[in-house]
Amino acid sequence: MTTAPSTGPAGTSVESDALRALYADWAAILAGTPDLPPRLLRSLFDEWHQPTREPEDVTYRDDVVGGVPGIWTLPAGANASEVLLYTHGGGFAVGSAASHRKLAGHVAKALGVTAFVLDYRRAPEHPHPAQIEDGVAAFRALTERGVAPADITTIGDSAGGNLAVAIPLALRERGLPQPGRVIAFSPWLDMENTGASLVTNAETDALITVPLLEGMIAGVLAEGRIPPRTPLANPLHADLTGLPRLYVDAGGAEALLDDAVRLTDRARAAGVDVTLSIREGMQHVFPFLAGTAQEADEEIAAVARWYRG
Repeated sequence: MTTAPSTGPAGTSVESDALRALYADWAAILAGTPDLPPRLLRSLFDEWHQPTREPEDVTYRDDVVGGVPGIWTLPAGANASEVLLYTHGGGFAVGSAASHRKLAGHVAKALGVTAFVLDYRRAPEHPHPAQIEDGVAAFRALTERGVAPADITTIGDSAGGNLAVAIPLALRERGLPQPGRVIAFSPWLDMENTGASLVTNAETDALITVPLLEGMIAGVLAEGRIPPRTPLANPLHADLTGLPRLYVDAGGAEALLDDAVRLTDRARAAGVDVTLSIREGMQHVFPFLAGTAQEADEEIAAVARWYRG
């Protein structure tokens, strides 16, 4: 006899509340200490891995690829000739390879490949386009190591989802080969904060607020010196023609939902093969619940089916 998972609000699993609770805790800390020093802010967001169960049969190795440090996730038996180039989220300012290694490990294991999680340069010390330059450098270095461009997938979440889209666009600008696929979890793309879900989902998103985004935007766009519609900073204003096959997901409760929807619509209009997955009631970057909640495990399994399709 099997027992159905217990459910919480909006039909989500009770286990999925681990991510909402973490975000609510962060939001309370940020509200109570608005002048938190960057070092402590980054330490706070390095807790992002906490809702993610450690994947079994995955090892890790530090490396520098194309001058960019990061962490390899190496599932047992994985095809080392296929690589996920993972760019972490965190508003371009926080998050790290360490905070995202477990998530990348789960995805790599499900896909049967390896992943390299970049510790790209972060804002505000390094505004746009430093993060994209690091991604391009790592991509080129992987190809120099013998990985075929078509066997590299750019993948990321939140701001890293932005980079997963922007890196192929930057490669195209330079006349370089494209990756074979792009995966964007809850991508944050809009540097103008015009998405309708910033309003409609304001009460259900446990973390994302317009003031939080404004602070991140100021850092990555050099206090307004970089226009917010710069295509590689805001891919919603880029020509997406020729973008590789694209998978986008988002949580139905998150304030950035509209970014995922608009990216999908604009990619499809440009002739891109794009798949959109929205999980109702789920928070920002809900795949962080990998190994903990059924919603994340089901989503990663769906990504694996798409990858092999």
